[in-house]
Amino acid sequence: MPKFHVKKGDDVVVLAGKSKGKSGKIIAVLTKKQRVVVEGLQMIKKHVRKSQQNPNGAIAEREGSIHISNVKKTTVAA
Repeated sequence: MPKFHVKKGDDVVVLAGKSKGKSGKIIAVLTKKQRVVVEGLQMIKKHVRKSQQNPNGAIAEREGSIHISNVKKTTVAA
Protein backbone atom coordinates (compact mmCIF):
# COMPACT_ATOMS: atom_id res chain seq x y z
CA MET A 1 0.00 0.00 0.00
CA PRO A 2 1.48 3.40 -0.97
CA LYS A 3 2.04 6.16 1.56
CA PHE A 4 0.26 9.45 0.88
CA HIS A 5 0.98 13.04 1.94
CA VAL A 6 -2.49 13.47 3.48
CA LYS A 7 -4.66 11.44 5.83
CA LYS A 8 -8.21 11.43 7.18
CA GLY A 9 -8.95 14.58 9.18
CA ASP A 10 -6.35 16.81 7.47
CA ASP A 11 -7.33 20.24 6.14
CA VAL A 12 -6.55 20.52 2.42
CA VAL A 13 -6.79 22.99 -0.48
CA VAL A 14 -7.79 21.79 -3.96
CA LEU A 15 -5.19 22.64 -6.62
CA ALA A 16 -7.04 21.62 -9.81
CA GLY A 17 -10.51 20.90 -11.15
CA LYS A 18 -13.84 22.64 -10.73
CA SER A 19 -13.30 23.02 -6.95
CA LYS A 20 -9.90 24.73 -7.42
CA GLY A 21 -8.99 27.06 -4.57
CA LYS A 22 -11.58 25.70 -2.15
CA SER A 23 -10.61 24.04 1.10
CA GLY A 24 -12.07 21.44 3.42
CA LYS A 25 -11.41 18.49 5.70
CA ILE A 26 -10.71 14.98 4.38
CA ILE A 27 -13.52 12.54 5.20
CA ALA A 28 -12.00 9.43 3.60
CA VAL A 29 -8.90 8.27 1.74
CA LEU A 30 -9.47 5.70 -1.03
CA THR A 31 -6.01 4.10 -1.19
CA LYS A 32 -6.61 1.67 -4.06
CA LYS A 33 -7.97 4.42 -6.33
CA GLN A 34 -5.54 7.08 -5.01
CA ARG A 35 -8.41 9.48 -4.29
CA VAL A 36 -9.73 11.45 -1.32
CA VAL A 37 -13.21 12.61 -0.31
CA VAL A 38 -13.23 16.22 0.95
CA GLU A 39 -16.06 17.55 3.10
CA GLY A 40 -18.44 19.83 1.14
CA LEU A 41 -16.52 19.68 -2.16
CA GLN A 42 -17.06 17.95 -5.53
CA MET A 43 -20.77 17.47 -4.78
CA ILE A 44 -22.53 14.88 -6.96
CA LYS A 45 -26.19 13.96 -7.26
CA LYS A 46 -27.24 10.36 -6.66
CA HIS A 47 -30.67 9.04 -7.52
CA VAL A 48 -32.17 7.04 -4.65
CA ARG A 49 -34.62 4.24 -5.38
CA LYS A 50 -38.06 4.12 -3.73
CA SER A 51 -37.94 2.54 -0.27
CA GLN A 52 -39.62 2.80 3.10
CA GLN A 53 -37.31 5.69 4.05
CA ASN A 54 -37.94 7.44 0.69
CA PRO A 55 -41.45 6.44 -0.48
CA ASN A 56 -41.21 8.68 -3.57
CA GLY A 57 -37.51 8.19 -4.25
CA ALA A 58 -35.14 11.14 -4.09
CA ILE A 59 -32.10 12.85 -5.53
CA ALA A 60 -29.45 12.96 -2.81
CA GLU A 61 -26.33 15.11 -2.93
CA ARG A 62 -23.06 13.78 -1.55
CA GLU A 63 -19.33 14.36 -1.84
CA GLY A 64 -17.44 12.86 -4.76
CA SER A 65 -13.77 11.94 -4.78
CA ILE A 66 -10.78 14.01 -5.93
CA HIS A 67 -7.45 12.57 -7.06
CA ILE A 68 -4.86 12.79 -4.32
CA SER A 69 -2.41 14.70 -6.55
CA ASN A 70 -4.90 17.57 -6.82
CA VAL A 71 -4.97 18.37 -3.09
CA LYS A 72 -2.39 20.06 -0.87
CA LYS A 73 -2.23 19.87 2.90
CA THR A 74 -2.65 23.30 4.51
CA THR A 75 -0.26 24.33 7.24
CA VAL A 76 -1.50 26.35 10.19
CA ALA A 77 0.96 29.05 11.23
CA ALA A 78 1.31 29.27 15.03
